[in-house]
Amino acid sequence: MYNNNGLPNGYDPRMQGTYNSGNNGYIPPQGYPAPQQQPEKKRKNGGFVKKAAAAAALGIFFGGFGAAGFYGVQEAGQALGWIETAPASTPAVTERGSIARTTPATKEDSEKNVSIPTGVATTVVTDVTDVVENVMPSIVSITNNGYESYYYYKLPTESSGSGIIIGSNDEELLIVTNYHVVEGNDKLYVDFVDGTEVQALVKGSEASRDLAVIAVKMEDLAPETLDAIEIATMGDSDALKVGEPAIAIGNALGYGQSVTTGVISALDREMDMENTSGTFIQTDAAINPGNSGGALLNIRGEVIGINSNKIGGSSVEGMGYAIPISAAQPIIEDLMQRTTRTLVDEDDRGYLGITGATVTSQEIAFYGYPEGVYVANVNAGSAAEAAGLQRGDYIMEFDGQKVTSMEQLQRLLMYYEEGSTVDITIERPARNGYQEMTLEITLGDKSTLGRTN
Repeated sequence: MYNNNGLPNGYDPRMQGTYNSGNNGYIPPQGYPAPQQQPEKKRKNGGFVKKAAAAAALGIFFGGFGAAGFYGVQEAGQALGWIETAPASTPAVTERGSIARTTPATKEDSEKNVSIPTGVATTVVTDVTDVVENVMPSIVSITNNGYESYYYYKLPTESSGSGIIIGSNDEELLIVTNYHVVEGNDKLYVDFVDGTEVQALVKGSEASRDLAVIAVKMEDLAPETLDAIEIATMGDSDALKVGEPAIAIGNALGYGQSVTTGVISALDREMDMENTSGTFIQTDAAINPGNSGGALLNIRGEVIGINSNKIGGSSVEGMGYAIPISAAQPIIEDLMQRTTRTLVDEDDRGYLGITGATVTSQEIAFYGYPEGVYVANVNAGSAAEAAGLQRGDYIMEFDGQKVTSMEQLQRLLMYYEEGSTVDITIERPARNGYQEMTLEITLGDKSTLGRTN
């Protein structure tokens, strides 16, 4: 209900206080006393300081009480033989930045030149100067002088790589490298640690594993060079563990020997590329063009892998690959036993007398063709015809060396004279797939070239 003034019944406007714009502020309603202003409380000087002092005193009291209790428990534990104490020590920083152990180092640690204090988390920089100094005399630089054919022209080419001295015989110093380092060479040159450059010859190669052994004649090496070089020590790549240190040495970019370090990133990396396949060691030690054929070492300076820039290439940073030495050794030992052959003059070279084509990886995958050289035609009256080679055969090996392309077969023939007798392994189409056969061929001269069946 509302009264005549439009206000609710019982509402007395006198009970409503007001505000003015002056200094009086709030005006209470009629009949109500004005509010009394509360006196401001005075702050006591030093209140916070006194509280802090009191808190500190309590902390010291209870801390001392706790320490005394802990000390009492420790003393009792030592008396009863429950607790053993060790003298306190501070890790010492050595001259080269590694941290010395506070406890006796193991033999393994001493060999690795890595020392870490017990219970201390830190990054240790391993000094590899001694390792590199000992191994460098067994690493060589390789220069490949070859040529590329463009229609009717031959243009000279030059490429660089690395190699590892792995042994010798009465007449030769033997060096292992990658097949692609020596592929297509007209002449090979090796540079040793003392700067001496000597011509080398291919002793044997295995293209499918990207391995080759080259030889330098002992008579071409001065006594000073023989004194300066060393034969590398082989390690055991089967015993590697992911995360252990790795050192790569090689002729990076052809500028001379250089060193990179890292760790073993992964083992048994399966790779399948054009004409090369297998399982490899992965490392984050930089492996650049020119490093191919060089050594991947463990911390003891043993060769655990043969670096290959071809595997993986440079498309991804921090992912280099090396051929495991334990897998490579049987192949290397076989290549070391091969007969070293010199390049034969074109007029004296032997010929098969075929027209051939490389079987590509796509054809192998899609159609199941054998990997090798497809014989498209056999020349009439040729050495191939006399040995029984037929159109449709696939040449797999030539004189014990695996053949993966027509270009490779042509290169191999450049080292064999007319009249040389060699064995070739072929796959011949049969009712249930392919039949493997070995044929003995006496190489002919180039007079039979061009006459096909």
